[in-house]
Amino acid sequence: MADAHHEEHDDHGNTVSAWFLTVSWIVAWTVAAVAIIAGGDLVTWTIVSLVASVVLAVVAGVMKKAGLGRKEPRPVPPSREEWEAERKTATTAGN
Repeated sequence: MADAHHEEHDDHGNTVSAWFLTVSWIVAWTVAAVAIIAGGDLVTWTIVSLVASVVLAVVAGVMKKAGLGRKEPRPVPPSREEWEAERKTATTAGN
């Protein structure tokens, strides 16, 4: 199931596009929060932030396609069996 979930979503990784998306969303939602606290309309600023989030996600996707995203496949962790075999080998080699 985790493999199916992973295949459905792009993984930006620790890249320029990922950091752009993270920082821009933080800024967008912080601006909305400050505006709401300052007396702005909750619904209006929530909609503004949602629209901004979608636009910024599209921009990050374009950045990724332009070469600012992950350049290699995401590393896959070992299976439980592989991990246990590796651990058993390391334990027996240490004794």
